[in-house]
Amino acid sequence: MMPAAAILANIVPMAGATGSTVDYAVVTGGEVAIVAIVFGSIGSIVYPLVRAASRKMEGRTAAALPLAQIEDRLDRIERGVEAIALEVERVSEGQRFVTKLLADRAPPPLPPAHP
Repeated sequence: MMPAAAILANIVPMAGATGSTVDYAVVTGGEVAIVAIVFGSIGSIVYPLVRAASRKMEGRTAAALPLAQIEDRLDRIERGVEAIALEVERVSEGQRFVTKLLADRAPPPLPPAHP
């Protein structure tokens, strides 16, 4: 294995590089505005195209269903919700009954006190 100093000695500096100074690129406000305009324009054109293509690939949408099928489905959902509401009312009625029984029950007698 070569020592680190020998490896570092073989590194050739880049052309135009100076000692320990680092040159940063200056970005002006105009460049930022140009980039925003370009990407905004591309996005406003591409987004609707991608959205239309995805809807086409998705196939049948809810608007494409016949009105009779939608009405039948809503009717089944409505009947299901009514059945669930009836069962919830039965459960709550049973809970009220059990709560009343427990509240009306006499407390158990206390054991006799030892002197």
